[in-house]
Amino acid sequence: MGAGRLMAVLVTALLAGCAPATAVAGGATGPVPARRAPEGSYAVGVRTLTLDPRSARPLPVTIWYPTSTGQVAAGRFPVVVYSHGLGSLPELHAGLTTRWAAAGFVVAAPAYPHTRLGAAYFTRADVRHQPADAWRLIRHLGGLDRSPVDPLAGHLDLTSVAAAGHSAGGFTTSGMFSEGHPARLRAGIVIAGGGLPGSFAGPAAPVLFVHGTADPVVPVTVGRAAYARTPGPAVFLSLLGQDHGAYLTPGHPGFAPVLATTTDFLRWTLYGDRAAGSRLPADAHSPTLTSYESRPAH
Repeated sequence: MGAGRLMAVLVTALLAGCAPATAVAGGATGPVPARRAPEGSYAVGVRTLTLDPRSARPLPVTIWYPTSTGQVAAGRFPVVVYSHGLGSLPELHAGLTTRWAAAGFVVAAPAYPHTRLGAAYFTRADVRHQPADAWRLIRHLGGLDRSPVDPLAGHLDLTSVAAAGHSAGGFTTSGMFSEGHPARLRAGIVIAGGGLPGSFAGPAAPVLFVHGTADPVVPVTVGRAAYARTPGPAVFLSLLGQDHGAYLTPGHPGFAPVLATTTDFLRWTLYGDRAAGSRLPADAHSPTLTSYESRPAH
């Protein structure tokens, strides 16, 4: 089979294997009718809040959301939880997260207690606790959506959630896909990361991996090992000769294919936009800069 034909078969299988699903009576899953993904782009609003400020693990959160005429835009928007890497902060990833919000997603990014920049007691070992923090954030967002006074009330589609993250945040993302995770976690984006123990169990969901082939911090072999373990449909975008994440900087040659691929992946998995899923190989097409591959569910 020729390379072009093989890619067409894989994309077809990937699309067929990833119809959006939601919990229905009795705990089963069923297809969700695709609702129209936004066309064009929104202005973007931003707010900050802190979960459990007096607890042992206070969690500052930055939220980017679509706006129109200075208010939260009309409609319900899928939610993306974005996790930063070691020694980083949510605002350092705004080049990517604000563009996702402009495309029609609410992006919530926690600043983790012991791995963020400026943490009083920094320890990389705390990454293993971060998936639970991310789920705590999702539960809090549910409260905001039900609130009679919060501006985001009625605008958060928490039946369609994705997890995404860079480096240690990529490992955090993988850790959210553990045994028994809710089916509303429909997709993951692991950037320059890999899997935590117990990752990729429970309901299968599509995962996009983004990795520089010359990453000196998390070798690409780590990302590829996680890619091989995912039970659901998976995509691997390699940034040829690239390091640990310069391609996340707007203006870098790698930023455009990463932005296009991640945005269409989110449109496909959270909005059910099959046209966006079909665009993924073209989004990533740059023979001197990227390599793209995909596979259906195991």
